[in-house]
Amino acid sequence: MSMNDTLANAMSQILNAEKVGKTECDIKNVSKIIKIIMEILKENDYIGDYVVTSNVKGEYINVKLLGKINKCGAIKPRFPVKLDEYEKFEKRYLPANDFGIMIVSTSKGMMTHNKAIDQKLGGKLIAYCY
Repeated sequence: MSMNDTLANAMSQILNAEKVGKTECDIKNVSKIIKIIMEILKENDYIGDYVVTSNVKGEYINVKLLGKINKCGAIKPRFPVKLDEYEKFEKRYLPANDFGIMIVSTSKGMMTHNKAIDQKLGGKLIAYCY
């Protein structure tokens, strides 16, 4: 496991904890992106509450899991997406239409691909979750 993609590590920590049925997991190596993604996952009911805590070693996030994630991960490389290309990537990363979310970094901040489509924004794909 490479230690240079903190987002991919965070996503796989959540996924692994979900798979073994844990009710919470701790994510170390917190970045601004990870905090924003936790917020998006929470808004979309994939995770429960999360708490950002600081200790001597730095920040970590304690995430309450709801058992609703089948798969999630970072998208590498971070593909640029135009408005009319979302469908292509939905087919690649999500199992069915209107099932799951892709998280996109747009000029108006990070959001789900559905919000980006509503606001007619392209951007870069960051992660997916369903």
